[in-house]
Amino acid sequence: MNTSSVAVFCGSREGDNPIYMQHSALLAQLLADAGIAIIYGGGNRGIMGAVANTALSRNGKVTGVMPMILAEREQEHTGLTRLIVTEGMHERKKTMYELCDAAIILPGGYGTLDELFEMLTWNQLSIHNKRIYVLNTNGFYNYLHEHMEHMEAEGFLYTDVENRISFFDTPEKLMEGLV
Repeated sequence: MNTSSVAVFCGSREGDNPIYMQHSALLAQLLADAGIAIIYGGGNRGIMGAVANTALSRNGKVTGVMPMILAEREQEHTGLTRLIVTEGMHERKKTMYELCDAAIILPGGYGTLDELFEMLTWNQLSIHNKRIYVLNTNGFYNYLHEHMEHMEAEGFLYTDVENRISFFDTPEKLMEGLV
């Protein structure tokens, strides 16, 4: 697969463990250095801000997609390669999916999980066939991965978990799986 752009779904907060910010910044550096454009939520705080600012500092291309309702709340990033403002959250997610070749999930909260599960659902329904990569920093997504395997074991998934989503413990390993 030739990946030229990725949607990065992540938190607008930093989290309590500094490794989340460190891994997110390192991944953004690796993506920028590989010439892979980043499409993300458009914020300038938390992990979102670390991803955008690190990639931009490496001359990476960063497109933010932000609904009007969040522009003020999440501190819209004003130094991006491109900022797209959408009417609402659904349009934001759809735009991000359309602009990317694959998606990367970093630590985050409810919004990050919403984006992950919508992308997985659309993948299962053949609305798209884009791969989803999870950076499982410090085991952040261990329980989620276990639960997905449990859903599979209990007969609720149409294909194996690994057919749609891949989990990696470090930014370097994720990049090896991506490119």
